[in-house]
Amino acid sequence: QPQLVESGGGLVQPGGSLRLSCVATGFGLKYYGIGWFRQVPGKEREEVSCFTTSDGHTRYAESVKGRFTFSRDIDKNANYLEMNNLKSEDTAVYYCAAFYNGRCLLPSDYDRWGQGTQVTVSS
Repeated sequence: QPQLVESGGGLVQPGGSLRLSCVATGFGLKYYGIGWFRQVPGKEREEVSCFTTSDGHTRYAESVKGRFTFSRDIDKNANYLEMNNLKSEDTAVYYCAAFYNGRCLLPSDYDRWGQGTQVTVSS
């Protein structure tokens, strides 16, 4: 019963920060890369970051580069997305997804998703 559970979303003012958590249950993260995605109603799901185990590298969408930072704690079996200097355009439901080694995947190719957590940036 592998699962991912996101948390840490909420309401924050522009310029503020949030730290999202994505905890894995039923499987170990050591061999799994992680993609963070966000989705606004009526729009396609968008990749914001992707971490690959093969090289330990994280790529970021241009819109969040320099503001968002991915990290993980293997002992806690958890992934994190630190979001700084948040903008209204960052408002979305944020999801994490896992893939076994390999390269980053398109959203349609993931089969292991969390339930999502709402992030709202507003004054």
